[in-house]
Amino acid sequence: MGKVICVGLGPGDPELMSVRADRLVRSAAHVAYFRKAGRAGQARQIVNGMIGAGVKEYPMEYPVTTEIHFSDPEYNRLLAEFYEDWAKKLASLAATETVVVLCEGDPFFYGSFMHLHSRLQGRAEVEVVPGITGMSGCWTATGVPITWGDDVLTVLMATLPEDELAARAREADALVVMKIGRNLPKLRRALATAGRLGAAWIVERGTMEGQRVQRLSEADEVTPYFSIVVVHGQGRRP
Repeated sequence: MGKVICVGLGPGDPELMSVRADRLVRSAAHVAYFRKAGRAGQARQIVNGMIGAGVKEYPMEYPVTTEIHFSDPEYNRLLAEFYEDWAKKLASLAATETVVVLCEGDPFFYGSFMHLHSRLQGRAEVEVVPGITGMSGCWTATGVPITWGDDVLTVLMATLPEDELAARAREADALVVMKIGRNLPKLRRALATAGRLGAAWIVERGTMEGQRVQRLSEADEVTPYFSIVVVHGQGRRP
Protein backbone atom coordinates (compact mmCIF):
# COMPACT_ATOMS: atom_id res chain seq x y z
CA MET A 1 0.00 0.00 0.00
CA GLY A 2 1.19 3.47 -0.86
CA LYS A 3 -0.26 6.85 0.01
CA VAL A 4 -0.50 10.46 -1.10
CA ILE A 5 1.74 12.86 0.83
CA CYS A 6 1.26 16.56 0.22
CA VAL A 7 4.37 18.46 1.22
CA GLY A 8 4.25 22.15 2.11
CA LEU A 9 7.37 23.73 0.63
CA GLY A 10 7.19 27.07 2.40
CA PRO A 11 7.18 30.59 0.92
CA GLY A 12 9.69 30.03 -1.87
CA ASP A 13 13.23 29.88 -0.50
CA PRO A 14 14.25 26.18 -0.47
CA GLU A 15 16.15 26.78 2.78
CA LEU A 16 12.83 27.56 4.49
CA MET A 17 11.49 24.06 3.88
CA SER A 18 11.12 21.82 6.92
CA VAL A 19 13.58 18.99 7.48
CA ARG A 20 10.73 16.54 6.96
CA ALA A 21 9.67 18.13 3.68
CA ASP A 22 13.25 18.07 2.42
CA ARG A 23 13.63 14.40 3.30
CA LEU A 24 10.36 13.38 1.62
CA VAL A 25 11.10 15.28 -1.58
CA ARG A 26 14.62 13.86 -1.90
CA SER A 27 13.45 10.29 -1.31
CA ALA A 28 10.34 10.42 -3.52
CA ALA A 29 9.92 8.08 -6.49
CA HIS A 30 6.72 9.77 -7.71
CA VAL A 31 6.22 13.55 -7.59
CA ALA A 32 3.12 15.53 -8.63
CA TYR A 33 2.71 19.29 -8.74
CA PHE A 34 0.34 21.94 -10.02
CA ARG A 35 1.32 24.31 -12.77
CA LYS A 36 -0.09 26.59 -15.42
CA ALA A 37 0.09 25.09 -18.91
CA GLY A 38 3.42 25.92 -20.51
CA ARG A 39 5.03 26.95 -17.21
CA ALA A 40 7.52 25.11 -15.01
CA GLY A 41 5.36 25.51 -11.92
CA GLN A 42 6.41 27.44 -8.82
CA ALA A 43 6.36 24.41 -6.50
CA ARG A 44 8.51 22.43 -8.95
CA GLN A 45 11.02 25.28 -9.21
CA ILE A 46 11.46 25.39 -5.44
CA VAL A 47 12.75 21.80 -5.44
CA ASN A 48 15.07 22.10 -8.44
CA GLY A 49 18.12 19.93 -7.80
CA MET A 50 16.38 17.93 -5.07
CA ILE A 51 14.50 15.41 -7.19
CA GLY A 52 16.57 12.38 -8.09
CA ALA A 53 17.19 10.90 -11.52
CA GLY A 54 14.53 8.47 -12.66
CA VAL A 55 11.78 10.00 -10.52
CA LYS A 56 8.40 9.91 -12.23
CA GLU A 57 6.88 13.39 -12.45
CA TYR A 58 3.19 14.24 -12.84
CA PRO A 59 2.55 17.88 -13.84
CA MET A 60 -1.06 18.73 -13.01
CA GLU A 61 -1.84 21.52 -15.46
CA TYR A 62 -4.79 23.76 -14.66
CA PRO A 63 -7.36 23.77 -17.48
CA VAL A 64 -8.09 27.44 -16.80
CA THR A 65 -6.54 30.22 -14.69
CA THR A 66 -7.59 33.77 -15.62
CA GLU A 67 -9.07 33.10 -19.06
CA ILE A 68 -12.55 32.82 -17.53
CA HIS A 69 -13.71 34.83 -14.51
CA PHE A 70 -13.98 32.67 -11.39
CA SER A 71 -17.66 33.61 -11.02
CA ASP A 72 -18.50 31.97 -14.36
CA PRO A 73 -20.14 28.51 -13.88
CA GLU A 74 -17.88 27.17 -16.64
CA TYR A 75 -14.82 28.05 -14.56
CA ASN A 76 -16.07 25.96 -11.65
CA ARG A 77 -17.10 23.09 -13.93
CA LEU A 78 -13.70 22.86 -15.61
CA LEU A 79 -11.80 22.99 -12.33
CA ALA A 80 -14.10 20.46 -10.67
CA GLU A 81 -13.46 18.01 -13.53
CA PHE A 82 -9.73 18.69 -13.29
CA TYR A 83 -9.57 17.98 -9.57
CA GLU A 84 -11.75 14.88 -9.85
CA ASP A 85 -9.62 13.49 -12.68
CA TRP A 86 -6.39 13.97 -10.73
CA ALA A 87 -7.90 12.59 -7.53
CA LYS A 88 -8.68 9.39 -9.42
CA LYS A 89 -5.17 9.23 -10.91
CA LEU A 90 -3.45 9.82 -7.57
CA ALA A 91 -5.69 7.34 -5.77
CA SER A 92 -4.91 4.70 -8.40
CA LEU A 93 -1.18 5.33 -8.05
CA ALA A 94 -1.38 5.32 -4.25
CA ALA A 95 -2.83 1.80 -4.31
CA THR A 96 0.71 0.51 -4.78
CA GLU A 97 3.08 3.50 -4.59
CA THR A 98 3.65 6.60 -2.49
CA VAL A 99 3.33 9.85 -4.41
CA VAL A 100 4.54 13.19 -3.08
CA VAL A 101 2.46 16.21 -4.08
CA LEU A 102 4.31 19.52 -3.96
CA CYS A 103 2.58 22.63 -2.63
CA GLU A 104 4.10 26.06 -2.07
CA GLY A 105 3.31 27.63 1.28
CA ASP A 106 1.11 25.51 3.54
CA PRO A 107 -1.22 23.00 1.81
CA PHE A 108 -4.15 23.76 4.11
CA PHE A 109 -3.89 27.54 3.76
CA TYR A 110 -5.65 28.38 0.47
CA GLY A 111 -3.64 25.64 -1.26
CA SER A 112 -4.94 23.92 -4.40
CA PHE A 113 -4.32 20.56 -2.76
CA MET A 114 -7.36 21.11 -0.53
CA HIS A 115 -9.57 20.33 -3.52
CA LEU A 116 -7.77 17.02 -4.00
CA HIS A 117 -7.73 16.27 -0.29
CA SER A 118 -11.52 16.30 -0.04
CA ARG A 119 -11.86 14.09 -3.12
CA LEU A 120 -9.25 11.58 -1.94
CA GLN A 121 -11.10 10.77 1.27
CA GLY A 122 -12.02 7.08 1.25
CA ARG A 123 -9.94 6.50 -1.87
CA ALA A 124 -6.39 6.65 -0.54
CA GLU A 125 -4.38 7.25 2.61
CA VAL A 126 -3.43 10.91 2.74
CA GLU A 127 -0.77 12.72 4.76
CA VAL A 128 -0.17 16.48 4.82
CA VAL A 129 3.13 18.08 5.84
CA PRO A 130 2.64 21.74 6.91
CA GLY A 131 4.85 24.52 5.64
CA ILE A 132 5.64 28.16 6.35
CA THR A 133 2.98 30.29 4.70
CA GLY A 134 3.79 32.75 1.96
CA MET A 135 2.36 35.60 4.03
CA SER A 136 4.74 34.80 6.90
CA GLY A 137 7.67 35.05 4.52
CA CYS A 138 6.35 38.37 3.23
CA TRP A 139 5.70 40.13 6.51
CA THR A 140 9.10 38.98 7.77
CA ALA A 141 10.64 40.55 4.66
CA THR A 142 9.32 43.96 5.78
CA GLY A 143 11.44 43.76 8.93
CA VAL A 144 8.52 44.77 11.16
CA PRO A 145 6.30 42.49 13.30
CA ILE A 146 2.87 42.03 11.75
CA THR A 147 1.05 41.95 15.10
CA TRP A 148 1.59 43.42 18.56
CA GLY A 149 -0.11 42.64 21.86
CA ASP A 150 -3.78 41.86 21.30
CA ASP A 151 -3.86 42.78 17.59
CA VAL A 152 -6.24 40.65 15.55
CA LEU A 153 -4.82 39.57 12.19
CA THR A 154 -7.25 39.70 9.25
CA VAL A 155 -6.53 37.86 5.99
CA LEU A 156 -8.43 39.06 2.92
CA MET A 157 -8.62 38.06 -0.73
CA ALA A 158 -8.32 40.96 -3.19
CA THR A 159 -10.97 39.18 -5.26
CA LEU A 160 -13.63 40.43 -2.80
CA PRO A 161 -15.91 43.31 -3.82
CA GLU A 162 -14.33 46.73 -3.34
CA ASP A 163 -16.80 47.89 -0.72
CA GLU A 164 -16.27 44.75 1.35
CA LEU A 165 -12.50 45.11 1.12
CA ALA A 166 -12.75 48.69 2.36
CA ALA A 167 -15.08 47.81 5.23
CA ARG A 168 -12.96 44.91 6.46
CA ALA A 169 -9.69 46.85 6.06
CA ARG A 170 -11.13 49.74 8.07
CA GLU A 171 -11.92 47.44 11.02
CA ALA A 172 -8.72 45.37 10.90
CA ASP A 173 -5.82 45.75 13.35
CA ALA A 174 -3.23 43.96 11.21
CA LEU A 175 -4.02 43.04 7.63
CA VAL A 176 -2.78 40.64 4.95
CA VAL A 177 -4.25 40.70 1.44
CA MET A 178 -3.66 37.83 -0.99
CA LYS A 179 -4.70 36.95 -4.56
CA ILE A 180 -3.87 40.41 -5.84
CA GLY A 181 -2.90 40.22 -9.53
CA ARG A 182 -5.33 42.19 -11.68
CA ASN A 183 -7.20 43.28 -8.53
CA LEU A 184 -4.44 45.71 -7.52
CA PRO A 185 -6.20 48.94 -8.64
CA LYS A 186 -9.35 47.90 -6.78
CA LEU A 187 -7.34 47.09 -3.68
CA ARG A 188 -5.60 50.47 -3.75
CA ARG A 189 -8.94 52.26 -3.88
CA ALA A 190 -10.38 50.13 -1.08
CA LEU A 191 -7.39 50.75 1.21
CA ALA A 192 -7.53 54.47 0.44
CA THR A 193 -11.22 54.52 1.32
CA ALA A 194 -10.42 52.70 4.58
CA GLY A 195 -7.63 55.15 5.40
CA ARG A 196 -5.00 52.37 5.33
CA LEU A 197 -3.20 52.93 2.02
CA GLY A 198 -0.38 54.96 3.55
CA ALA A 199 0.45 52.12 5.96
CA ALA A 200 0.30 49.34 3.36
CA TRP A 201 3.32 47.50 2.00
CA ILE A 202 3.47 45.19 -0.99
CA VAL A 203 5.97 42.33 -1.08
CA GLU A 204 6.66 40.75 -4.46
CA ARG A 205 8.16 37.26 -4.63
CA GLY A 206 8.76 37.14 -0.88
CA THR A 207 11.87 35.10 0.15
CA MET A 208 12.56 34.29 -3.52
CA GLU A 209 15.04 35.62 -6.04
CA GLY A 210 13.89 39.05 -7.17
CA GLN A 211 12.12 39.86 -3.89
CA ARG A 212 10.94 43.46 -3.71
CA VAL A 213 9.46 45.27 -0.70
CA GLN A 214 7.91 48.71 -1.09
CA ARG A 215 5.11 50.99 -0.03
CA LEU A 216 1.94 50.09 -1.89
CA SER A 217 1.34 53.75 -2.62
CA GLU A 218 4.65 53.87 -4.53
CA ALA A 219 4.36 50.50 -6.32
CA ASP A 220 3.72 49.85 -10.00
CA GLU A 221 0.21 49.26 -11.28
CA VAL A 222 1.15 45.73 -12.38
CA THR A 223 2.42 43.19 -9.87
CA PRO A 224 3.60 39.55 -10.14
CA TYR A 225 1.25 36.73 -9.14
CA PHE A 226 3.34 36.01 -6.05
CA SER A 227 2.63 39.30 -4.28
CA ILE A 228 1.09 39.99 -0.87
CA VAL A 229 0.03 43.26 0.74
CA VAL A 230 0.52 43.73 4.49
CA VAL A 231 -0.58 46.42 6.91
CA HIS A 232 1.16 46.08 10.27
CA GLY A 233 -0.78 46.16 13.52
CA GLN A 234 0.12 48.88 15.99
CA GLY A 235 -0.91 47.13 19.19
CA ARG A 236 -4.32 47.48 20.80
CA ARG A 237 -4.63 50.20 23.40
CA PRO A 238 -7.35 50.56 26.05
